[in-house]
Amino acid sequence: MYETKQENQSPTMKIKNATFITSAAKKEQFIAPDKPMIAVCGKSNVGKSSFINMLANQKKLAKTSSEPGRTRLVNYFDFGEFILADLPGYGFARVSKGEKEKWAKTLDSFFKDKARIAHVFMLVDSRHDPTADDVQMIEFLHYHTLPFTVTLTKADKLSKMKLKEHLKAIAADLYLAPANMLATSSETGYGKEDVLRKLREIVDLANSPIQTEEETETDENE
Repeated sequence: MYETKQENQSPTMKIKNATFITSAAKKEQFIAPDKPMIAVCGKSNVGKSSFINMLANQKKLAKTSSEPGRTRLVNYFDFGEFILADLPGYGFARVSKGEKEKWAKTLDSFFKDKARIAHVFMLVDSRHDPTADDVQMIEFLHYHTLPFTVTLTKADKLSKMKLKEHLKAIAADLYLAPANMLATSSETGYGKEDVLRKLREIVDLANSPIQTEEETETDENE
């Protein structure tokens, strides 16, 4: 539907064989992978499963459902160069208060171990204003200094003009620069290459050697 700019673009990641690993219902079941872990979060029915399937080039890797609020566990997937963690959706009204508190606790426990998290893709529906839960999630990520990218879903539901307008409005609501956001559509594949480029950058950065202060001083003196 839309064209993606091609000039001066960094390499994209090639995802060949993504597979499901396991699900975790509580902190004790969280995994500690030996490669970068990237989390995907967002409110219920934002299109997390479809987004994951788009990246994986598969239709049924992450289970989609017409009923919001079905993802109640942390689901882990092996994407080759990184581990993807699909987090429980938040903000679904028909879920009981006790269930919401349980999900919140799971999310909080997951993000507390932030040293294991290379990046977070926070999904927001491109058609609507961010919810109070979305704003709270952004504040949470800022507070814990977690690197994240806000990614708009369902871009195919809007015209090019409307998408541009909504992107600017959503960026303003979340106090972000429009250039720091990505728009995608799992239906058409729009924006997929942009996400794959971002994944390439994230994984390369996570795998790059960390210089110690002593090594930095030596480099500067040479």
